[in-house]
Amino acid sequence: MKTPTADDPTCTERGEVFEAVEVLHLGAEAEVTAGRWLGLDAIRKQRRSRSWRHPDLDERLGRQRLLGEARLLLRLHRAGLRVPALYDADVERDVLIMERLHGRPLIDVLRDPSTPDVLAVMRAVGSEVRRLHAHAVTHGDLSTNNILVTPDGNVALIDFGLSTIEYDVERFGIDLHVLDEVLGASHPDRQGAMESLLEGYLASDLAAAQEGSGGTVPSAVDVVERLDVVRTRVRYHG
Repeated sequence: MKTPTADDPTCTERGEVFEAVEVLHLGAEAEVTAGRWLGLDAIRKQRRSRSWRHPDLDERLGRQRLLGEARLLLRLHRAGLRVPALYDADVERDVLIMERLHGRPLIDVLRDPSTPDVLAVMRAVGSEVRRLHAHAVTHGDLSTNNILVTPDGNVALIDFGLSTIEYDVERFGIDLHVLDEVLGASHPDRQGAMESLLEGYLASDLAAAQEGSGGTVPSAVDVVERLDVVRTRVRYHG
């Protein structure tokens, strides 16, 4: 079956083809709803206005973020990463329609005592995060809610609303530090989880420095070394 796109004639009346089923998340920036889009399991992400911002600024920033997320999803999906496919983008209505990836959030996997090999899962997470970084993209919100473990045991990344294209080692180190902080605060019983994640990150096929159109993505070793610097800095100021 052909994957629907925003260029299909059936998409001319936007908003009419998405059948909402349930609200998954109601956040400060967006409302995320699961449903069906032209017969496919889909997610609708509707940007929410921020009342404390000037309306013109809010609209401009919101539109920039929506377009940025749409472009990054296309970029990463074409590169073969496990991210949602973009089905439709309605800039005027501040809406993205994307593939619904099925899997368990990493937070649930880590909380489940019956998970057979958590450290293997974390190595797979580290490898996938490195694949993301190797394409010059920082996630910006690498929490265990935004990482899925799919039914076939693979790892997928979701929610790229705060993602950016970067070539600065600091940004990649901060990406890892967010995960480090989340694991330490929410999953202290999972000993060795972060260490296993870093093993997977360093062992990735894309661990070497990667040349991109905008510069050179730092190597995995350089990023992990910067993570140690960020950790030290946070402890010192804390």
